[in-house]
Amino acid sequence: MIGRRACCRALPLLALGLLGACIPGGRPQQIPSTTVAGPPDDRPDRAPTQAEGVTAPPTAPPAWEVNRVVADARTVAQDVHTVARGETLRAIANKTGAGSEAIARANGLAPPFTIYPGQKLAIPGGRYHLVREGQTGIAIARAYGVPWSKIVAANGLEDPYILRTGQRILIPGAAATAGMSVAERAAAFRLDIDDILTGGEPAIEPEDKPARATASPARVLPPSAAVAPPARLAGQFQWPASGTVVKRFGAGESGERNDGIKIAVPLGTPVLAAADGVVAYAGSGVPGLGGVVILRHGDRYTSVYGHAKELLVQRGQSVKRGQQIAVSGETGYAARPQLHFEIRQGRAPVDPLSKLPAR
Repeated sequence: MIGRRACCRALPLLALGLLGACIPGGRPQQIPSTTVAGPPDDRPDRAPTQAEGVTAPPTAPPAWEVNRVVADARTVAQDVHTVARGETLRAIANKTGAGSEAIARANGLAPPFTIYPGQKLAIPGGRYHLVREGQTGIAIARAYGVPWSKIVAANGLEDPYILRTGQRILIPGAAATAGMSVAERAAAFRLDIDDILTGGEPAIEPEDKPARATASPARVLPPSAAVAPPARLAGQFQWPASGTVVKRFGAGESGERNDGIKIAVPLGTPVLAAADGVVAYAGSGVPGLGGVVILRHGDRYTSVYGHAKELLVQRGQSVKRGQQIAVSGETGYAARPQLHFEIRQGRAPVDPLSKLPAR
């Protein structure tokens, strides 16, 4: 279920930004590199919707581009709190400004986080950001100039990495961004696959549930809707395209690391889903990869398809193993027509050749 307020606030954005993108027959069209109209510097951290040469169906922009975060973290001093009668961990968090999760970790509390009157709780000090509706980890990281991976580690965040409104996130490190403008902080942040997987979903109300996937490529989810990942991986992975592997997984001769494999394919080759899944991302916001589709498969498995020239699916769409999801290209930093393909389990890239059938 998508929260009513989230949907209502998203409708004007969709009406203004998407109606003009539809063309007869529902065929994809190239989306120009533009930013949302508004006052000067209203969205200094906005990125182009699509890279030049990448086409996609009309879709909503990513939540981290729509919901800008203000770096207004509250600095909390390390302290000790004595639990009063009737107090809950959430109430103590609201009173002290620290995150309830951080307080639980600091005191070794396990679910259901039972506390007792007179109990003394250590309040961990630090900078705490209060999560508002629709905010993403990516936007929070950009606002503070801190890598999102460090925020994930500092807060012990786990799959499915969906934030909740009212949650207080510990921002690690000193406030080194005090003298930096919003644009400078945004420029220092480089989006990667791990950021999208762990910080790309918008925060929703504590009682709300993520949106269910649908097979329709025509459904446009608002940026305020989080997407529910599959629970289980169905079957085995298949090859996403036929071609020669021209670059293998791991460190290359010049020391650079490849988190997947590169498959040489003719321009315009169909790119197929390697397994049943749900689209977590379809766009061109990851530097170097051009058009990218990211699928979640369940059991913490994810697959990534890069350098596409045409994207045929969008976020929140369910796909079947062998279904065409993109058209190969040479977008991004590709030196030739090819497909970049990754498989990840959790946050760790694994060698796709260890998961694909021999051929």
